[in-house]
Amino acid sequence: MPDLLFELFSEEIPARMQAKAAEDLRRMVTDKLVAEGLVYEGAKAFVTPRRLALTVHGIPARQPNLKQERKGPKVGGADAAIAGFLKAAGLKSLDEAKIQRDPKGDFYIALIEKPGRPAIDVIAEILPLAIRTFPWPKQMRWGELSARHGALTWVRPLHSIVATFGPETEDPEIVQFEMPGVEIGQTTRGHRFMAPAPFSVRRFDDYVTKLEAAKVVLDPQRRKDIILTDAKTLASAQNLELVEDPVLLDEVAGLVEWPVVLMGSFDESFLTIPGEVIRATIRNNQKCFVVSDPKTGKLANKFILTSNIEASDGGKAIVAGNERVIRARLSDAKFFYESDLKNWKGKSADDLLKKFDQIVFHEKLGTQAERIARIERLAVELAPLVGADVEKTMRAAKLAKADLLTEVVGEFPELQGLMGKYYALAQGEDASVAQASEDHYKPQGPNDRVPTDPVSIAVALADKIVSLSGFWAIHETPTGSKDPFALRRSALGVIRSIVDHGSRLKLLPILEKELSLWLNTLVPRVHNYTAEQMSAVPKSSAADLLNFFADRLKAQLREQGARHDLVDAVFALEGQDDLLMIARRVEALGKFLDTDDGKNLLAGTKRASNILRIEEKKDGKAYAAAPEPALYKLDEEKKLVAAIAQVKAEASAAVAKEDFAAAMSAMAKLRPAVDAFFDKIKVNDDDAAVRENRLKLLSEIREATRAVADFSKIQD
Repeated sequence: MPDLLFELFSEEIPARMQAKAAEDLRRMVTDKLVAEGLVYEGAKAFVTPRRLALTVHGIPARQPNLKQERKGPKVGGADAAIAGFLKAAGLKSLDEAKIQRDPKGDFYIALIEKPGRPAIDVIAEILPLAIRTFPWPKQMRWGELSARHGALTWVRPLHSIVATFGPETEDPEIVQFEMPGVEIGQTTRGHRFMAPAPFSVRRFDDYVTKLEAAKVVLDPQRRKDIILTDAKTLASAQNLELVEDPVLLDEVAGLVEWPVVLMGSFDESFLTIPGEVIRATIRNNQKCFVVSDPKTGKLANKFILTSNIEASDGGKAIVAGNERVIRARLSDAKFFYESDLKNWKGKSADDLLKKFDQIVFHEKLGTQAERIARIERLAVELAPLVGADVEKTMRAAKLAKADLLTEVVGEFPELQGLMGKYYALAQGEDASVAQASEDHYKPQGPNDRVPTDPVSIAVALADKIVSLSGFWAIHETPTGSKDPFALRRSALGVIRSIVDHGSRLKLLPILEKELSLWLNTLVPRVHNYTAEQMSAVPKSSAADLLNFFADRLKAQLREQGARHDLVDAVFALEGQDDLLMIARRVEALGKFLDTDDGKNLLAGTKRASNILRIEEKKDGKAYAAAPEPALYKLDEEKKLVAAIAQVKAEASAAVAKEDFAAAMSAMAKLRPAVDAFFDKIKVNDDDAAVRENRLKLLSEIREATRAVADFSKIQD
């Protein structure tokens, strides 16, 4: 079957847009092919700095014939309706129609067959539509035609389009369509400098081979592999190791069509700067990799660069140019670092932080100084709960944001926290205090490590809880995909810090207090609450924020294999705000429900809840009172009551000891009595008093299981 080759050749495509652009091109074209009945065998998109390319193989040569039924009027209907039906269906007479029997009568049916079109004609409609509706984040116009209404826009000026279609055994046809100002055919170009002459291509294999000869590596993954392999080889030849950087590798591979890897060096005197500053300087300014000495683990005075050209001098001039720029940038970084050290030397925390009085954190939440004071206060309160030294925690919380005022962090914001640690250590601060400067921002993602030192944990929790409660107080909460203040990440950071460290925190009172403190400050600025509202708002907002934590905990536990409905079942119990205990209870509940006892008890409890819900709705009242022993008529009722009493006592005692496995074992003892009750007992007895008593027994089953979870929240 025929294949499609489609290339859009342009000026340079920004590296940050390339991966999405390739996927968008593949999706837009193949989705339309399928919608038109052209089901293909495979498709793959490629991108370089100057071209977007797509190959789709195994496309049928024609669309399939379209068969459809058109329902007409009733048999014996009005002449005008029949005439309209015949005209619309393209029939000469009713003899060409069929009759379909229906409960409402007999109807005429026209069977219409629409012949499929050649695939190349369909593709000629799809490709220009994909070009004109391509979802670039930013687009531009160019040339004389750009002033016209509806002129073509693209991320950069579009120079030519390759569009060929045909089987492997024949010369392909050019897909014909109009694109004003752009040449469409089977001609492309190679490397901008090393092979700029145009050349003709036929199909994908031919295209890739000729591009390679013209110094273009089409596949982004292959360019990355070349860069990584050659960089490691160069480093190894010097007895060094490449410091791998996947994000930088992606970016560099998007900047070159023909990667040539070279090594440069810088003066050893710059190695007195922290390695992270050297790496950030070289990475951010020149898109180069750094290398380290495997014996010491420290950076070496070498770097790896990726050129887009095979230079006649072997790259000496390119290396020298990069060395000049890196030397200048490292000189700046060294100056910033040494200036910061001088500014910190001998200064008190108050002196270091006084500029924060004039720096606004958020227009509704006040200054950075106010924020730091809140973090310090809460961190001190949390310190005993996580086993942290109070004095060290107070000092760490006060200094944690200080490096935001430094020259290095001003130049490289990604080093905030880390530089605070270096500066604090240089001034003789306690190691735990210094480490908290770096670790209180962690974790910053699902794969980032969590703080382990108790002082860092206290400051990290305080920082995130203060931010979350503050934004909740001003109703700046995440909506849909929008989360400008990274509050989801903050909540997940709180959860991971608590659960991974094994910390015991009752979160709800902490959130209520923080929201109350925020509101006492914010009311004059933002809100117009009455005194009565002021007492109610913190509780309702804290409950809402706790639900936000529940959603994040669900996501966290789901990644670990837990079910989200089990988190709902545990959170539904009153007073469940100890995240560590919730996680442990969910784990135990999941294991219990994987057993036969768990599955059958869940089924029985669900049955009890469903009957109760129906009967309570019908009767207009709840059956929550204790049943009357005198109304028990059968042994199964008495045995169920005894089992419920035993299970309640054992499960509650186990939960009190936080032995959730034992609590689940106790719950299992309820299963035989519940099974026997439903096998032998008619709940809706003819005697109204007995019926009511049995409904109360069902309520007892429901309440007994609530010792560990709300089983009604668990999905079957």
